[in-house]
Amino acid sequence: MPKTVVRDGETLDIAMKRFKRQVNKAGTIQDYRKHDFFLKKGLKRKLKSENARRKH
Repeated sequence: MPKTVVRDGETLDIAMKRFKRQVNKAGTIQDYRKHDFFLKKGLKRKLKSENARRKH
């Protein structure tokens, strides 16, 4: 989990923007959404192949 320390003379809004950027870069929210619900193996395989087809 990213950690942000508010610097001297820095507003809370700027620190929050920096924190959000660090969280996005680390992929924390995407990882949470990925593990939010259970997918059966067959359905996971199907989604993976559909995504590969879309990318190609």
